[in-house]
Amino acid sequence: MTSTSEVAARKFSSVPEEKRTALQIGDTAPDFDAETTEGPIRFHDWIGDSWAVLFSHPKDFTPVCTTELGYMAKIKPEFDSRNVKIIGLSVDPVDNHADWANDIEETQGHAPNYPIIGDADFNVSKLYGMLPAGTSGEAAKRTPADNQTVRNVLVIGPDKKIKLILVYPMTTGRNFDEVLRVVDSLQLTAKHKVATPVNWQQGDDVIIAVSVSDEDAKKAYPEGWESPRPYIRIVPQPR
Repeated sequence: MTSTSEVAARKFSSVPEEKRTALQIGDTAPDFDAETTEGPIRFHDWIGDSWAVLFSHPKDFTPVCTTELGYMAKIKPEFDSRNVKIIGLSVDPVDNHADWANDIEETQGHAPNYPIIGDADFNVSKLYGMLPAGTSGEAAKRTPADNQTVRNVLVIGPDKKIKLILVYPMTTGRNFDEVLRVVDSLQLTAKHKVATPVNWQQGDDVIIAVSVSDEDAKKAYPEGWESPRPYIRIVPQPR
């Protein structure tokens, strides 16, 4: 029996490249089967009831990505404490990832302690719109510049919906502390009808969502709120 996600994946892959629509926030993250450094996975099953961060890399043994994978390993406990699974992807075979992991540990002080997808057939990269649908050939013969668009970060919720998409250039290392901050905001706002203001950090004041009427807000926040403008209603972060 073919699952809905498999049908969606085939439908997305079959659309001509020039007519394809990029994945957007709120879309269901395409499901896929893949080999990883921790064995084979079906992506949606692997996520389960957790949140997930998928971050992709153009090629193994690239300098900026080496620093990124090492730092992600260092802060993995922070993601664990938030019920967030992390998974990497590189457009190279899984066997190459093991050798790269040794370099990462020696140079960054931390070896990857999360699965890394081997995407040598470009399946996931194409499914997520990171490489053109017509990409083919041997991964080993491609350079990092060929794969430079494979520098994405996606946060995916337990409902398998995409909550965040970040795309970085090859020369700029990613800020995974910012990803943690966004996860905190996403998890808070998923439970409470609030939004987080600019540069918000855990514990800071928040804004009552515009979808909440003043009448309903008074029930939720009987002590009232700060309101520099009628459309801005500031309250302490819900606990």
